[in-house]
Amino acid sequence: MAFVWTVNFRRSLAAFGLACLVALSGCSALRVQNPSGSLNPVNAVPGPNGEALMLKGADVVAYHTQGKNVMGTAAQQSVYEGVTFWFSSAEHKALFDKEPLKFMPAYGGYCTNGIVYGIPWGGDADTWVLFHGKVYIFGGAGSRDAFLLDAPANLALAEKYWSEEIQGSNSFLQRAKRMVVRVPHYKSGGELAAEVAARKAKGG
Repeated sequence: MAFVWTVNFRRSLAAFGLACLVALSGCSALRVQNPSGSLNPVNAVPGPNGEALMLKGADVVAYHTQGKNVMGTAAQQSVYEGVTFWFSSAEHKALFDKEPLKFMPAYGGYCTNGIVYGIPWGGDADTWVLFHGKVYIFGGAGSRDAFLLDAPANLALAEKYWSEEIQGSNSFLQRAKRMVVRVPHYKSGGELAAEVAARKAKGG
């Protein structure tokens, strides 16, 4: 009986979430995170003119050239596939314009550890790692540390969920679905934090 109640509750919650998303279909956040181009979905916010501004204006080229998070400016910007990118210099803009996909953060700039669980959510420009020439963004140090517990396995999971469920889908709908119907390997933030702490205690 308890199982049936739990399933019904989750279904009701999912239905409520979907209804809310329909009601919010004109919301600027929903619009900018789900542009019509190939970069969909993306971790973007409404820019000064309502445009889809990637990572709140972080210079995505600086990760590669300077090894750090640097804010760009509206004075140096490019629009690629309906998404606006800001840069800290004309040189960085030129590099991006030549090879935009090279500098595009993985998984639309969402928290990579979230993508491991099929959830496109969060992602802070100042918490990132560079693997094999690709930038991976995280929603905080805790998320990054959890991902690094087993980077190869987690990266394989992220690739799976990104390609099979997330890429080309509506980020809000995908998020609502996977917040209710968890992936089989789901672990809570508390569980992951405990694993990270245990690894650090062992000097790992």
